[in-house]
Amino acid sequence: MTSFKKFTLFLFLGLQFAVFQAWAIEAELAIPPAPSIAATAFILKDHNTGKILAENNADAKLAPASLTKIMTVYVVFNEIKKGTLHLDDLATISQKAWSTTGSRMFINVNDRVKIEDLLKGVIIQSGNDASVALAEHVAGSEETFAEMMNQQAARLGMMSSHFKNSDGLPTEDHYTTARDLATLTSALIKEFPEYYRWFSQKEFTYNKITQQNRNQLLSRDESVDGVKTGFTDEAGYCLVASALRENMRLISIVMGTKSTKARANENQSLLNYGFRFYESHRLYEGNKSLNEARLWKGAEQNLPLGLPEDLYVTIPRRHYNDLKAVITVNKKITAPVKEGDKLGVVNVTLKDQPLISKELVALKSVGQGNIFRRLYDGALMSFEKSDDGK
Repeated sequence: MTSFKKFTLFLFLGLQFAVFQAWAIEAELAIPPAPSIAATAFILKDHNTGKILAENNADAKLAPASLTKIMTVYVVFNEIKKGTLHLDDLATISQKAWSTTGSRMFINVNDRVKIEDLLKGVIIQSGNDASVALAEHVAGSEETFAEMMNQQAARLGMMSSHFKNSDGLPTEDHYTTARDLATLTSALIKEFPEYYRWFSQKEFTYNKITQQNRNQLLSRDESVDGVKTGFTDEAGYCLVASALRENMRLISIVMGTKSTKARANENQSLLNYGFRFYESHRLYEGNKSLNEARLWKGAEQNLPLGLPEDLYVTIPRRHYNDLKAVITVNKKITAPVKEGDKLGVVNVTLKDQPLISKELVALKSVGQGNIFRRLYDGALMSFEKSDDGK
């Protein structure tokens, strides 16, 4: 056999081995498809990474019913955060709020009710009257409040949502998607952990009337700590659920199921699937130094580099030891440097396959050094080989 034929054979065998190796990796990481879900739309998302683990019809614009109230309380939470509203402020209940149909908190006309109580009336009791009362107190009218809801939706990137009221009662041009609701729920959990705990409260008493949280999973699965149910004839039975197990939080959403039992069962199936076949890990903490880079011509010689936020990954279970992270820092970083400047990258692979890439940033600002430092470093840099080796 000639040398050329031997080379060709070795090359062919090498390529075949590479293909086989890639196939073997895929086979080893293979995860069964999500269970069949009897819903108009559904989605399962890892809260920390944003990875979608299962979905169907997740971008369909659907009537959200009382899932609307997740945005209602998100807007109110933002007003509290800004300091324009306080939990102990009192809202005066209007005739419109009192007469709102559907699920109720049972507030009365001219009652003065604490914002905190109204929020619990919305979150736990799903009170339409409480939703309207909050909207009117925050914005003057429910119509103006709906515009605030749409502004927040746009800010969060919920491009397939539009809100016309605060309670989710059927009305034209009022819609959202399972994907947008997952985005909203993640934002609420991340930005307002001090208030999110109310979503796990199983009952609330107001005006001597105790009502149970309609989320059946709160009593069935101790890892579930929210979020919200919804129902209208148009929307069907809906549920946004979230559960935390072993530091992994999943958000599961079903829209358009046939019954209260079905929405709970279908969400449970999605959550169990996600936790059974996936795991989530925080690889690096945000705003912590991962590398001390050499800084040229600066007031300081070393520059701490890190990530602007925690870096999580979602991977198939039992493959944590197959993860590999490589940090690459830019060459010849020169002052001045501003905090947040992008100066490197962290590449994470799973079994040598790319998984995620995040940019390294400067964790503080460093100005130029004095004239002597600049001249000295300039002289040193002139002796350094350029990146192309010349």
